Amino acid sequence: MPLHVPPAPAPALRTVLTALSSPTAVREARTPSLLRARGPVTPELPLPVHVLDHVATDGVPSVRLAGWRFLIRSGDRAVAAADTMLTADGWAFSRFFEGPYVTATESALRQAETMTQPFQPRLLSVPGLYMLTLWLHGDLTADAAAGRPQATDLLVPLAPAPPGIAAHRPHRVADLLPVLTLRSTPTPLLRTTA
Repeated sequence: MPLHVPPAPAPALRTVLTALSSPTAVREARTPSLLRARGPVTPELPLPVHVLDHVATDGVPSVRLAGWRFLIRSGDRAVAAADTMLTADGWAFSRFFEGPYVTATESALRQAETMTQPFQPRLLSVPGLYMLTLWLHGDLTADAAAGRPQATDLLVPLAPAPPGIAAHRPHRVADLLPVLTLRSTPTPLLRTTA
């Protein structure tokens, strides 16, 4: 298995386990698949979630850690996900959710496991495009909570991807980042003279 999943901070995992054991937290989450899950549910595959804030004029991306996401497994598939976030008091449970990004993340991780090169999986959110990617970082020893995408890292857009960007197709950061930058840059309004 070429994926080297980084360990999540222990307090982040504890907050998810506490929320999973709370009937109120699960019931109020409004995630029908989590409510219908039969048997035990377990948080697995912790992935740091980074946010692409902007790309500098020299092409260097500015990213920040937003939290950790855990896929919640019931039986042989992920039925939901749980997000945690860093607060002034430490790691806190944020929310349970379900939807296309849960199954897309699971599918992209399975796809990445078939690659010959080993990677450290992360998630990279591109808010300006309402886009989430699986970020396959080539430095297996890197701190998963830090760093930025390197030119040779891979980004796998998750479905649903923005129009014109193929979901589940790996792209080198050097190839995809300029496209993302161009598409997320606001177009100046044209002025007309009266």
